[in-house]
Amino acid sequence: MQVDFEDGETGGRYVLRTENGEAVSTLSKAGDKIVIIDHTEVDGALRGRGYGQMLIEQIVADMREQSKKIVPLCPFAASEFRKHPEWADVLN
Repeated sequence: MQVDFEDGETGGRYVLRTENGEAVSTLSKAGDKIVIIDHTEVDGALRGRGYGQMLIEQIVADMREQSKKIVPLCPFAASEFRKHPEWADVLN
């Protein structure tokens, strides 16, 4: 599965597209070194397949690579961070 990043001036979004729908996580930029995960949504036909987690994993990997920190305001993202203490290095 490919996760695409769509960048914008004040934020962006990670999108995973399938023939049955898409999963999306939106970000807001809080300065040069912090991003806020605002919202994660997975189309009904895709729920329960791990696509939301794939999005968060990609965000974590990208922010590590870019030396940025994450604020997981989205309830789903926050719950994923609680399940993955190994991601603590990117938490703000």
